[in-house]
Amino acid sequence: MAVRARPPHWLTILCAALSCSALSAALVPQSRRPDVVWVPSRDDVVLAILEMAHVTKSDVVYDLGCGDGRIVIEAAARYGARGVGIDIDPARIAEARERARTAHVDTRVRFIVGDIFDPQIRFDEATVVTLYLLQSLNERLRPRLQQELKPGTRVVSNSFTMGDAWPAERTRQVGNFNLYSWTIRPR
Repeated sequence: MAVRARPPHWLTILCAALSCSALSAALVPQSRRPDVVWVPSRDDVVLAILEMAHVTKSDVVYDLGCGDGRIVIEAAARYGARGVGIDIDPARIAEARERARTAHVDTRVRFIVGDIFDPQIRFDEATVVTLYLLQSLNERLRPRLQQELKPGTRVVSNSFTMGDAWPAERTRQVGNFNLYSWTIRPR
């Protein structure tokens, strides 16, 4: 009769850990690669964006491609607004959540790992939308913004326009950065 040797204790633990890792990877949605390299907005630019959008405590600020969450965190801390940040990079979202906890606004903001071009991700509760994307991405988002957002919603973009089809209503320069804003009009 053959005797089966038991695996060493460390091998049992390693196999269990790998199984848990594989299971958690299967449960976490995989996203595609980001369209842009994340570049954090300077503090003076963040403040100018929020001022340009006329953010108040009754606003819900959505930052599409939020990175570390600094815009929605500042909107919550400075103005008492609620905020939602969406980014495709889980590492940026983890950083944003930690920054929100540190700033004591984690009850006023939430962060979503997701693709802003996924129709399952909705922006329709936003009263303010901020962007720091390429013009081509802004143009690609434009139809969704104009269809999903309620009339009166303010949109502010750092550095990039929506193209000739939707000229900016206002512009503002902050250092080397140009800011552009639009208001959603009734259809």
